Amino acid sequence: MRRIVVTGLGMINSVGNDKESSFKAICDGECGIDTITIFNPEGYSAQIAGEVKDFDPATVMAPKEVKKADRFIHLGLKAAQEAMLDAAIPETTDMTRFGISAGSGIGGLPAIEKNSIILETRGPRRISPFFIPGALVNMLGGFVSIEHGTKGPNLASVTACAAGTHAISEACKTIMCNGAEQMLVVSAESAITGAGIGGFAAMKALSTRNDSPKTASRPFDADRDGFVMGEGAAALVLEEYESAKARGANIYGEIIGFGESGDANHITTPSLDGPARAMKAAYTMAGEPKIDYVNAHGTSTPINDKNETAAVKELLGNSAPMSSIKGQIGHCLGAAGGIEAVTCLMAMRDGIIPPTINYTTPDENCDLDYVTEGARKAELSVTMSNSFGFGGTNGVLIFKKL
Repeated sequence: MRRIVVTGLGMINSVGNDKESSFKAICDGECGIDTITIFNPEGYSAQIAGEVKDFDPATVMAPKEVKKADRFIHLGLKAAQEAMLDAAIPETTDMTRFGISAGSGIGGLPAIEKNSIILETRGPRRISPFFIPGALVNMLGGFVSIEHGTKGPNLASVTACAAGTHAISEACKTIMCNGAEQMLVVSAESAITGAGIGGFAAMKALSTRNDSPKTASRPFDADRDGFVMGEGAAALVLEEYESAKARGANIYGEIIGFGESGDANHITTPSLDGPARAMKAAYTMAGEPKIDYVNAHGTSTPINDKNETAAVKELLGNSAPMSSIKGQIGHCLGAAGGIEAVTCLMAMRDGIIPPTINYTTPDENCDLDYVTEGARKAELSVTMSNSFGFGGTNGVLIFKKL
């Protein structure tokens, strides 16, 4: 089987506009969650989110082109540019063998909301001609492929909060099956809109701790009351190992296992069995290595955190420290898996485990080592990243340091 390695990384979220500043802030326990400014949240039960700050889309697209793409594409382009620069792809690369795997849970929700209002108030002839091509999830890969000239497979995963993880595993499969030599994986989300916040709030999924934004997302804590919406993007350059080695590429790590499963249980309530089977599949594929760190899905919702804890204990016992970074950046939905994959690889690079912040009250159902005392120095050879989404869709990745 062809081996897959990661040679380039990019990341943007509410605590940083590039991978280095983001990772440092995450490890320092900084929180990017605050009162929403993208729209007026007055009257909403949830009024807080992890917004990307000080980002000008004109820095990643020509100013006249910005209106042709929704915000999730702007963020994805930023992460992709960083990852491609980081990978130092040679000019002699055969771009017909270089593909794209994109992921997003919702895609262009701001454009959908805006044009729905235009339709209702001004009529169908006033809908923007850029609405559809700027809002479709697969247009993330479309815009990125045009910018970087990739002519290999152009794929898209739309699997809720597991989309970023599934985009990586789909890219792995493509290279393994010799469909490409390299794949640029990009996951992005920007759903902080009235419809996005209002919709999740109507499901009682969001934290309503509006008076204390910095402590609202509290994974595994007994007083957790829901997740906090975040936005952001991540990108990874994946390559066949021998090819990457031959060109002297910097290798962050190897993807040695991935697992996918379906709950077949409930549209929005996660099961224990589905995540456990996805983890088991990835673990078996990886050869059942010692896992040094688990980056949890860890949403700060009552059921997910309890079930994920039980699933990890079923597979690994109490042997591996596990943390969630959603207290720092919120839940970036379809981009979460990509951001957390980048975090796992950088954690191995730097020998540090990011902390779970805002954990103050123990929960008897959440009794693992969640790294709550701050970032922890550790030798990390193998890390696992979990992602679980609405509809009962699960994805797990395992990385190994080379």
